[in-house]
Amino acid sequence: MKINDTLPLEYRTEENSNKIFGFWLFLGAEIALFSTLFAVYFTLWNRTGSGPTGKELFEVGGVIWETFLLLTSSFTCGLGIHAMRLGLKKPMMIFFIVTLLMGLGFLGIEITEFVNYVHEGATLQTSAFLSSLFVLLGTHGLHVTMGILWGAGILIQVGRQGFTPETANKSFIFSLYWHFLDVVWIFIFSFVYMKGLM
Repeated sequence: MKINDTLPLEYRTEENSNKIFGFWLFLGAEIALFSTLFAVYFTLWNRTGSGPTGKELFEVGGVIWETFLLLTSSFTCGLGIHAMRLGLKKPMMIFFIVTLLMGLGFLGIEITEFVNYVHEGATLQTSAFLSSLFVLLGTHGLHVTMGILWGAGILIQVGRQGFTPETANKSFIFSLYWHFLDVVWIFIFSFVYMKGLM
């Protein structure tokens, strides 16, 4: 295995570079998935039937908190990668823990939001609009959940093994995934919630 010491640790082997490239290809597939979900939502957003509209359903306070937590978690994730590149294990782990805790906070608010919707009679079966909304938000929430589990696994590996080309590569790829979820959320915030509140 050829090692290039001039590159960041996560890129130092050809295998690691290939894994990062492969993950970019995976994110391309994820873009296709979320593009399809957005297309369905945009097609059905005004098909509310007898159910509530977005304006009647959405509460801006929770959405602002979700956005704050997720976007701030992206910043702390970036700080974690920066600490990793400086060889600072403890700060990297702290930044990743903060990232995952903010992700948990985001999920807590989203789950509370879903429960409130159901208590108001807004379910998957109520209307086409709500079906597309729940599937879009639920898919993003599932991705955040998987990211939290993945990040926790990486923290365990870094805690046990320290920084190696393998743990650095996994940490960097995780950060790409987490930033991708934030970009998707910006689209959800802008084109689902803000549009729905107008």
